[in-house]
Amino acid sequence: MSIVTYNNRSIANISAILGAAKSLTHIKTLTASSSSTLSFVDGSSDVVLDSTYPIYLFKCINIHPATDNTEFQFNGSDDDSSNSYDVTKTTSFFRAYHDEGDSATALEYQASKDLAQSTSFQTLAEYGNDNDQSTSGELWLFNPSSTTFVKHFMSNFNFSNGSNYSMNTYCAGYFNDTDDITAIQFKSSSGNIDAGTIKLYGLKDS
Repeated sequence: MSIVTYNNRSIANISAILGAAKSLTHIKTLTASSSSTLSFVDGSSDVVLDSTYPIYLFKCINIHPATDNTEFQFNGSDDDSSNSYDVTKTTSFFRAYHDEGDSATALEYQASKDLAQSTSFQTLAEYGNDNDQSTSGELWLFNPSSTTFVKHFMSNFNFSNGSNYSMNTYCAGYFNDTDDITAIQFKSSSGNIDAGTIKLYGLKDS
């Protein structure tokens, strides 16, 4: 009998992959409604963002801006009291795009969107606000409670921008801080987040 494979993996390995997915524990869902920010703060409103999990995943679903041609961004906080979102970070950013008219395509590093020892909000996506436009994607945060190492993160988003391009963006970097990251905030670079959902998950140890 032949061994059934999928994407060059045996069924046994596929089961292991699905098992890892089941290790995701839903922590909190935030839904935007003309919201200036969406914030996940450890210890607030049932949010857990500490040593309980070594990896955290934010799933952003159909985020729609109030303002056209704006950017979906995030930042972290290491301040347990005031939650000032200004952690120093260094990142890299690249994208692929293709327009509806099939006239413009590219895969490129986008230096204007990366940060070098900056406290600014990091761009994850650029999007339009037509009724049918939005962005969806995910942000991974690794070991945010470490007080020894910097805190790494990476993201992948797809969206329709204001010029009707399909864009896929990748960002990765680290919070250059040995204090624990206790909160993550999302916002638009201009205007409110009109609609959309962000779900926070924790990934258990094996």
